[in-house]
Formats: sequence, C-alpha cells, structure tokens
Amino acid sequence: MATTALSRKANHLRHTYRCLTSRYISHCTTTSSNPPSPVPRSVLPLGGEIQSLPQITQRFLFSTSIPTTTTVVDSETSKNTEEAKSDGSEKSGDSNHQDDKNNARRTVRRGPISWLSFLFLAATGAGLIWYYDRMKKQRIEAINKTSAIVKVGPSVGKPEIGGPFNLIDHDGKPVSEKDFMGKWTMIYFGFTHCPDICPDELQKLAAAVDKIKEKAGFDIVPVFITVDPERDNVEQVREYVKEFHPKLIGLTGSLEEIKKTARAYRIYYMKTSEEDSDYLVDHSIITYLMDPNMELVKFFGKNNDADALADGVIKEMKQYKSIKAKA
Repeated sequence: MATTALSRKANHLRHTYRCLTSRYISHCTTTSSNPPSPVPRSVLPLGGEIQSLPQITQRFLFSTSIPTTTTVVDSETSKNTEEAKSDGSEKSGDSNHQDDKNNARRTVRRGPISWLSFLFLAATGAGLIWYYDRMKKQRIEAINKTSAIVKVGPSVGKPEIGGPFNLIDHDGKPVSEKDFMGKWTMIYFGFTHCPDICPDELQKLAAAVDKIKEKAGFDIVPVFITVDPERDNVEQVREYVKEFHPKLIGLTGSLEEIKKTARAYRIYYMKTSEEDSDYLVDHSIITYLMDPNMELVKFFGKNNDADALADGVIKEMKQYKSIKAKA
C-alpha cells in the first residue's frame, strides 16, 4: 500500500513538472510585453509534497525576466542610437552653419561691386567732371576772345534799309527823302482802315515823341506812310493823322511809288479778305528811327511801349551825337 501511494505521488509530480515545462516553453515563444500566466492551483500539489516546486518556480521566474532584460538593453541601445543621431544632427547642423558662413563670405568676396571697383568708378566720375569743366572754361574763353576781336574789328556797316522816294503829303504837296534831311524822323507804315494795330502804334509813337522832348529836349518828326494807296488818298490821310499828333506827317502816292518805298524799307504788306471795297491789309509792324542823313539808326517792334520807345530813341540819339563830337 505504501509503495502504491508513493508511486502515485511520483507520477503526480512528473505530471506537474511536465505541465510547468510545457507552459515555460509556450511562454518563451510569446512577446516579452505579455505577463506570464499564473499556474493553476489545481495543477500544484498540496502540502509538504511540493519540495522541488520552489526550484521550478525560481527557474520559471528567472526565465521570464530574460525578456525584460532584453527590453532594457534594447531601450538603452535605442537611446544610444538616438543620442548618436542627435549628436550627428547637431554636428551636421554645425557643419551646415559653418558652410553658410563660408558661402556668405564667398558671396561678399565675389559681390558685383567691390571697394576697388567703387574707387575706380569714383575716380572716373571725378575725372569726367574735371574734363567737362575744363572744356567748358576753354569754350567760354574762346567765345570771349572772339567777341573781343569782333568788338575791336572794323565795322560791318549798316543794314540797307531806306532810300529815295517820291510821295505826296497830307496837304497834297510832293515830298521826297530830301525834305527830311537834317531832322530826326520816326517812320511807321500802316493804313487808315486798320481796326486796332495801326491806331495803337500811332498813339504810342505820338506819346514817345512828347516824352523825348520832355526828357532830352530832342525834336522828332513822326511820319506815317500808307500801304493802302487805293483807299488812302490825300483827304483820307489828312483826317486820319489829325487824330494822333499835330506834328505827324501823312504820306501817300501811287501804287508803284508805295511799292517801291515799302521795298526800300523792307516792309511786307498784302491785301486779305477782299470783299468789294472792304478789306484789310496785312503788313509789318515796325517803327524806324532815321538820323539827319535819312539813314537807319535803329528799328523798334511792337513789344516796346511808349516809355521804352522814348528811352531807346534818346539813348541812340545821345550815342550818335557823342560819336559825331569825337569825330
């Protein structure tokens, strides 16, 4: 009986050992993250009959700690790998930063405008400015020298304006240029039917004659010569000149004589807008100052008012008399 009971216990322990061994093998094939399954109590023997069970359990626990160790090792390995990667990235970052600095230095060194090129451009600009100023001064000096030579050179003469004429005054008397010899005269060409320009110019002429007399005491003979002899007969001219100044002398004549006189004084005139007997005459607006020899001294345009005209005539007359006195 005792032998039978002992054999049963031995068989029971073998069966328990096999179960634990098979469970240990199946546990090793699974992942280390899954916790070990507990041993069923029905499998374990009761009482003091489990003398070798602590050793088996210790072996089982020790075997289950292996994956944990492996996990720790793996985590340390991965940590070291990450640190190596981070160190590598930092090193690569530092190297990239150093490369950027080198590239920046190269860019500065290889820029389109260096200090040497800037100094070269500044020197070139200064040289061009100096050359331009020098040429400008030389040009001005040459002009001044030429002007001085012209001033001291011989006279080129007076323009050929004026000449002999044979006309009729507003009293019907024949008049020629010889009748004005020894007198200062101012001659204006126009026509009696002129709506605005001729009256304005004759009023300016009359006022200038009075101002010249008041300022300098010079006597001037004002003369009006018509460019419209077809309508400006003796009577028409007489009535017309009375409206401006008592000393104003009006002259008319034939078509040929008027044309000849106008050509001699370089006067342009032409009929415009002719409708029957009503028409206008386009003509030059010039007042001539003639010296006592009936030679041109100066001409004045429309832009001079009465004061400017009087002052200009006085200046020319004084200069003329000064030259004659020296001669």
